[in-house]
Amino acid sequence: MELKDPRACALTAVRSAVIIEPKSRIDSKEVSVGADQIGSSDPYYVTVLLWLARTAFFTFVSAFLLWLGIGVLDVLTPRIHERRMIGQSPAATGLFAGGFLIFVGLVIHGAATLPFLVGGSHLDTVFAPTRLSLLAAGFFLSLVVGVVLFRIFDWLTPKISFHVINKEPLGVGLYVFGYMLFFGLITHAALTTPL
Repeated sequence: MELKDPRACALTAVRSAVIIEPKSRIDSKEVSVGADQIGSSDPYYVTVLLWLARTAFFTFVSAFLLWLGIGVLDVLTPRIHERRMIGQSPAATGLFAGGFLIFVGLVIHGAATLPFLVGGSHLDTVFAPTRLSLLAAGFFLSLVVGVVLFRIFDWLTPKISFHVINKEPLGVGLYVFGYMLFFGLITHAALTTPL
């Protein structure tokens, strides 16, 4: 049985480990980290620019889906006129703006904490096709589940008339605020789910 040199074993262990610094010293010998380095080989500023681009891209896509979702919600709940009623009350408008800011915060957090694809192209890093499909699924889930559960809940509680929401702009503002929070949490989950 052949015994290995302990310094060679240590050198092999260092090369196979995750190394943060570009060079490491073992017994006064320089060890270069090249092909064994785990992570992006891009300079730091490129990584930051890709991170910012991805965060901005997902924020704009999600904001578009939210706008589309509120329009579809307006059609699917014909007795509640979301877009028309909110502008009639400063409190409803404030709730709408607050819900939008919470939604954007959830999206930015989800996009910012989404890990990079190691070894992928810059386009895949920014546009992340898998995440786009999860966002689309989350969008349809929020509409279907939101409207279906709203109708079931309305049916199960006949003494509470949910259609009176439409009589007061503040009620509509709270309803849309809740939808934005609901969709924001679903979008955040779609962005941060490990796949």
